[in-house]
Amino acid sequence: MLIAGVDEAGRGPLVGSVVAAAVILDPNNPIEGLNDSKKLTEKKREKLFVEIKEKALAWSIAEASHQEIDEINILQASLLAMRRAVEGLKIPPEHVLVDGNKVPKGLQMSCDAVVGGDALHAEISAASILAKVTRDHEMVELDQQYPQFGFAKHKGYPTKAHYEAIAEHGVIDQHRRSYGPVKKALGIE
Repeated sequence: MLIAGVDEAGRGPLVGSVVAAAVILDPNNPIEGLNDSKKLTEKKREKLFVEIKEKALAWSIAEASHQEIDEINILQASLLAMRRAVEGLKIPPEHVLVDGNKVPKGLQMSCDAVVGGDALHAEISAASILAKVTRDHEMVELDQQYPQFGFAKHKGYPTKAHYEAIAEHGVIDQHRRSYGPVKKALGIE
């Protein structure tokens, strides 16, 4: 049975898209060291990112934009990005394992939600790595546009440094306007 693992990265940050990935691993071409992306070093994630793309039977990365997050909320945007990732696979899976407690609506195959799945299923681990590395790369690119915010360091998460940068420099287009700290900075609580 062809099983796709799906995970997302970027629900907590105050800026940017939420990124999801779907991966169908090749049982004849195993990848050593797969784990929840948050438990791996950045160097290890980067190495696995390349290896997953080379060895997986199929992989897909998709997003929901900061505008979509503000329109439909972060949970729905995460599920939308996950659905897009599954639909973007060049080989349709027969079953989908989704990290978390909800599955995306509208998929044509059976799905199971697996809480903590990124530490339990290699397919979800691989998806979590693709999603996290992709989002981290986007934050490094955004940092080049807006170096005063320090996105390369905190990746858009609500850190003290990020709050201080917003206080000093204001809000940029990519900030999520539905998030409390951004609303507060804009004076629309």
